[in-house]
Amino acid sequence: MDAVMLVGRILFAFMFVMSGFNHLAKAEAMAGYAAYKKVPAPKLANLLSGALMLLGGLSIILGVYADLGALVLAILLVVMAVKMHDFWNAQGEAKQPEMIGFMKNVSMAGGALFLFAVAAMQDSNIGPALGSSLWSIAP
Repeated sequence: MDAVMLVGRILFAFMFVMSGFNHLAKAEAMAGYAAYKKVPAPKLANLLSGALMLLGGLSIILGVYADLGALVLAILLVVMAVKMHDFWNAQGEAKQPEMIGFMKNVSMAGGALFLFAVAAMQDSNIGPALGSSLWSIAP
């Protein structure tokens, strides 16, 4: 079961690692979209979100404070869902893609919270890991 847990962690977190790299590599374009969405300090927000996605994803894949990485990603996903995918403000054909983005972020936040709970449990086994959890929650 350790191999299944490791593969699951990699499949879940790989998207965040790649998105984090994308946010950092395409900072100007991403900051432009953030400015369009009225994000305060869009360039800084883009760089910060990219760094958090990259570090959170790597922490889950490597198993170094995977609980903290999962919690950070869950919070980031909810914030980004509300701010960047505000389908309730979209008009016409833009409404559907924004709703899909919102639902994707919310569902992935649920997965990240699930991973947080599993990784933070005492005597948790999240598969091969380079570190331990930051918290120790009794079942």
